Amino acid sequence: MRSCVIAALKSASGTSWPSCKLVDETLMTVSQSTLFGKAFALQQNGQLAQAQAIYEDVLKAQPEHADALHLLGIVTFQLGDPQRAIALIGKATQLHPNNADYHCNLGIVLAAIGQSGPASARYDEAISIRPEFAEAYNNRGLLQADSGRLDDAIESYDKALEIKPNFASAYSNRGIVLAERGQLEAAVADYEKAISISPNYAEAHSNLGIAQAKLGQPEAAVDSYDRAIALKPDYADAFYNRGNALKQLKKIDAAVLSYKKALETNPGFPFLLGMLLHTKMEICDWTEMETYVEKLISQIENYNEVSPPLDIQRLCDNPVLHKAAAEIWMRAKHPLNLALGPISKRPKSQRIRIGYYSADFRNHAVAQLAVEIFEFHDRKKFELVAFSFRSDAQDSMRTRVESAFNKFVDVTNKSDREVAELSRELEIDIAIDLGGFTAGNRPGIFSFRAAPIQVGYLGYSGTMAAEYYDYIIADQMLIPQESQIHYSEKIVYIPTRQVAALDRGVVEMGVQRKRLGLPDSKFVFCCFNNHIKITPATFHGWMRILRAVEDSVLFLNIGNDLAKSNIKNEAVRCGIDPARIIFKGFLSTSDYLGLYSAVDLFLDTYPYTAATTASDACWAGLPVLTLMGESYASRMAASVLNALELPELIVRTQEAYESKAIELATDPAQLLEIRTKVQKNKFLSPVFNSKFVTKHIEAAYIEMYERYHAELPPDHIAAVPS
Repeated sequence: MRSCVIAALKSASGTSWPSCKLVDETLMTVSQSTLFGKAFALQQNGQLAQAQAIYEDVLKAQPEHADALHLLGIVTFQLGDPQRAIALIGKATQLHPNNADYHCNLGIVLAAIGQSGPASARYDEAISIRPEFAEAYNNRGLLQADSGRLDDAIESYDKALEIKPNFASAYSNRGIVLAERGQLEAAVADYEKAISISPNYAEAHSNLGIAQAKLGQPEAAVDSYDRAIALKPDYADAFYNRGNALKQLKKIDAAVLSYKKALETNPGFPFLLGMLLHTKMEICDWTEMETYVEKLISQIENYNEVSPPLDIQRLCDNPVLHKAAAEIWMRAKHPLNLALGPISKRPKSQRIRIGYYSADFRNHAVAQLAVEIFEFHDRKKFELVAFSFRSDAQDSMRTRVESAFNKFVDVTNKSDREVAELSRELEIDIAIDLGGFTAGNRPGIFSFRAAPIQVGYLGYSGTMAAEYYDYIIADQMLIPQESQIHYSEKIVYIPTRQVAALDRGVVEMGVQRKRLGLPDSKFVFCCFNNHIKITPATFHGWMRILRAVEDSVLFLNIGNDLAKSNIKNEAVRCGIDPARIIFKGFLSTSDYLGLYSAVDLFLDTYPYTAATTASDACWAGLPVLTLMGESYASRMAASVLNALELPELIVRTQEAYESKAIELATDPAQLLEIRTKVQKNKFLSPVFNSKFVTKHIEAAYIEMYERYHAELPPDHIAAVPS
């Protein structure tokens, strides 16, 4: 948290700031001076309403009392009326244009309502009047930092500290900017300096915790947050960040409690309710889930900042809500930024320069799905540039991906603006965001316009809901024509959105069940989706299936012991022997693919369905039963199955899902027929034909490029290779 300072009052850190000229004795009687002094004392003690009433009385007697106008303006601002505060302090500056405090405080109010330009001008005016005005430099630094001018902000903070070496807020604020630039050790030094000057500075303790967490010191971070909370028991930000650090420590249940405390102290904490539900689902803690989800949906319908976009997709199948959540997030986090201006149109080139942007150029589902697309691109028509957001991801897949590009750029330590500037310098024609709202995402790059054409593909299952994303690549199953209204982008249709490499690995057939901890003679249902996709409704459906198929077990991919315990307990509540639920341990890639041959039927999750795991299962010849809904996330497995011509494995209701699972488990002949069909169709399907799909993607890129150079706006594209 950055701290501004108000002249003549006190900051949150407890530091006193220089007083403005309180009284003009030539214009006031003694009784009026006493009245004014009483108002100021009340204001200093936080009795704002009482102070306001007395200032109003002073101004009735003396309408042009500049100090009363100024301080009433501050009180009015503190009571939530910034527009009147601007009028009051503005009048004070007109009466005494050479009062630096007036200009500085007017700047604070203007900044608070988003008028950064006028606010900056007021700080500059205050500095020109009083060149040694440390507080004005500090406040100007806040504006510069918020606008991404990090070097300018540091220069302002440096000047403030040169003038006032014991300026705790300036140290803390400079630490925030240093942390944003990745200079975490220097940031820690600044926070510690702020704390040494002002030991009760709760914000500095909290900011120190943030830097420690980023440095991989979550234990120290939790200690810092605890100190901040001890100083400020209602410090919602500290409770929230403490929850983040506890998650780093794998103390998920403690993180849940910390997030809950943050919501108790600030029920409107931006986007936290969705994050709380996400965290509860990490440990399969479904207590109060229905109440939480109802509240979440209601808040999104009211356009409140309540959930990251990805989290709501796991909880409800409603594309209207999914789009709204994305719009709310992008408006708050990544609005269109015109700082770099429009991109000058360049002449058409024989080779279109494509930029792929991702944190997942490594052993990750995105790279596993996309690597052959990179490799099969026609280098006579396209030049490829990768922008990697992770420098620490060094594995065999990273090496393979790097070799597939003409240029591979690590931009981990560059700001979003710097990456956008670099993209423009490299003359990227089409920028492909492979991350969307998934982990490590950076939509801010695209908010600056990294390229004339910007496209979302593969990593995220829905709309980005921002005007600067022009297209989304999908297929007809994922986004049927009637669903186009739920996307801000124009839709690019290819045969299948998801394509998997043929060299994904040899499936070891006939893996012994005993080796996996599975019973030899029972029917084995499985789900290898990330367990965070498991909702109570999905799990309870599985339990009804187990109850109907008595000689069966469920094989799950559960990542932590607390989640396993909660799953077992929920099974007991459903009347199912918990021994019938078996958990998959860590396996190598080859073993992982082989285990699909040891099980009988993959039961998909809903409303967030299987993507990579669906193609993995089908590659191994295992049928996947999916419940298809209306949203992109609920249709991903259906997209794979449709491309494999397996419509019999796609159902539309929970009842049909359970009925079909029971039918397949009790009809060996039907199941064998479907397994045989899966094995046959995989070699004929575009899902496992990267070269075929790449040709369609390239056709789409060419059409986008031609439309742009013909001065035509983006439009829906059905990509067909020439």
